[in-house]
Parts: sequence; C-alpha cells; structure tokens
Amino acid sequence: MIQAHHPDLGGSRPFVRTLMVVAAVAMLLTSCVPTPTPSETPGSTPTVTASDTPAPSPTSAVPTAMPSPMPSPSACPTEWGTSPKTESASTSASITGVRAGRHDCFDRLVIDVDGDPAGYDVRYVAAVTEEGRGEPVDLRGNAFLQVLLRAPAYDPETGEATYSFSDEAELVNVNGFTSFRQVAWGGSFEGQTTFGLGLEAQLPFRVFMLEGPGNGSRVVIDVAH
Repeated sequence: MIQAHHPDLGGSRPFVRTLMVVAAVAMLLTSCVPTPTPSETPGSTPTVTASDTPAPSPTSAVPTAMPSPMPSPSACPTEWGTSPKTESASTSASITGVRAGRHDCFDRLVIDVDGDPAGYDVRYVAAVTEEGRGEPVDLRGNAFLQVLLRAPAYDPETGEATYSFSDEAELVNVNGFTSFRQVAWGGSFEGQTTFGLGLEAQLPFRVFMLEGPGNGSRVVIDVAH
C-alpha cells in the first residue's frame, strides 16, 4: 500500500513565527505615525481688512481769529478857533425857530429862517446885551457867545412875532449838554435879532448857513466839546 507523504509542518513553524513578528512590527510602526489633521481652510481665520473710512489723523487746534481792532474814533476838530465869525448878508425873511442838539464832538444851535439865509455876527463877549436897550442878558456859564442874526423875529410888514417862546431865559432845554449851559433871548430890533449862549468855557466854534427845509434856511452854530 502506498502511503501519502505529508511534509513535516514542524519545520515550518519558525517561518510562521517570523511572519507574525514582521506583521506585529509593521502594525506597531503604523500606529506610531501621527494621523494628519485636516488643514484649516483659508477663510477660517478672520482677516483684518482696512476700513473704507480713513482713520482720523491728529489735527492741530484751529487758531481762534483775533477780533478786529475797533476803528479809533476820528479826532474832533480843533481848527475852528475862538475868533469872531461874521457874514454880512441880510434878509427880509424872519426867524421862526430855535433848537439845539448834542453830537459826538460838539453841541449845536440851529436858528430857522423862513426865507433866504441871514447874515450873522457871532463872537465871545464879556456880556451879551439886549437889542435896542443895551441891558446885559443874564447867562449861566464861564464864557458867553453873542449870536446876532441880520434877520427879524417878526413880520416886517405887520410887526407880528414870527418866533414865540414861553421863557426868554430858557429858549431850549440844554440840560446834559457838554458845552452849552443856557440859550437866552436877547431881543429883536430894526431887522436884527440877538441870542445869548452861555458855555462851559471859551471853546472853539464854527458858524455856517444851510438852505432848507423848503424855501427856508438855517444858521448853524457848533461849539466844540
């Protein structure tokens, strides 16, 4: 009888054992390799972008504009002098009013005439005297201007007064004036009229004529402060 020959498996055991060791080492090496982690996507980290609005830059303080200096007031006139002022013209027109006003550099007396401008003679005197009588006119003040107009204060044809007043010593109220102290009546006689002007001191003055209002005219006396 023919018997089957079986190879001796006992001699192959070392080979099997070697294979098992190689497999174990391979597994061990594989377990030691770190598992790669998925990389972060580019958009996962917030990206800082420049703002559309530019960052404010430091600004220097705007200099405060200095106030413009106020224009200095014009100097008051000093060239008028204190000598007599005269105008020889005469008129048949009559005086109708007297008024006074205050200004920055002077006090003003205005005498209204109902026609052509009247001549005048205005001067400093020791005492103002009444027309026709020559009596002194009482005046307050430290200096006195005699204001003579070559025009009547009445109608030449009828003799009726064209200028009336309630108090001959106070023709106009000059309380609070700088230069004027009193305006008084000095009479009207033979076509001319006198006024007395009491002043604070002997100050420069000027006299001039103006036409108007209407057909009338004015004689203006300015006395400096």
